[in-house]
Amino acid sequence: MPEKSLPLARFFRLMEQTRPPMRADRSAAGTLPTRAYRYCEAVTAAAGYGWWVFPPTGMRFIWDGADIFWTCDGMDDWEPLSPSAQFPGFSAAFDAAAPAHLKGCAPPMLTALPEPGALQIWTGLMARTQPGWHLLVRAPANLPLTGGFVLYEGIVEADTWFGPLFTNLRFTRTHSPITMRPDFPLLQVQPVPATTYGDDVLDSTELVPGMDGMADADWRGYHETIVIPNEDPDRPFGAYAKRARRRRKGDTEIRCPMRG
Repeated sequence: MPEKSLPLARFFRLMEQTRPPMRADRSAAGTLPTRAYRYCEAVTAAAGYGWWVFPPTGMRFIWDGADIFWTCDGMDDWEPLSPSAQFPGFSAAFDAAAPAHLKGCAPPMLTALPEPGALQIWTGLMARTQPGWHLLVRAPANLPLTGGFVLYEGIVEADTWFGPLFTNLRFTRTHSPITMRPDFPLLQVQPVPATTYGDDVLDSTELVPGMDGMADADWRGYHETIVIPNEDPDRPFGAYAKRARRRRKGDTEIRCPMRG
């Protein structure tokens, strides 16, 4: 468990125009269907797990299949990306704030990667986590991106590695502008205990190859979870969601998520 006197994650904003991270919203910024928001705890829990991180500024890209062209808020024209670029004026701001031995070491905002149509974007942030906690950097959960690109996912060992919080993406569309708004989430950053994705944990699985391998307890679980609720014509909507929320609040009286 994280040390209660300290934040689990601390974000450092180096680019002052970057929107601060914010708790991810269980309604996916209001885009989830009302029925999903009210009754599907699995969807809302995933949508709200972690923090949203935004583009460092409004940006636009065109990929012609070979080269990437870009522009952003504060620029008057398009420029080719070859191979990296800073936000206008950031290098000077970094050098003015950094100690003498780090002057000239400002991280780039954009870097064209060797793979065709691949781009690295720095969010303008850095992050530290408590010991034993890492950060899964991924696309926002249940919130569709604006289109024209897909994000790679990565897990950053932010308890020991302190550097730019960036993402890599791959363009999926050519010869038309791709826009990133500074007020629309680009990433969802989720805390994960370092122990949860080691081989000893992920290799600890078992397959039951057929229904003849299911024990009486498994059939009882299916009966309680699926059959009993569906046999009750007067059952309330969202029973599982209500019970799951009560469990998160520490209600130890709940024994089964589908039973009253």
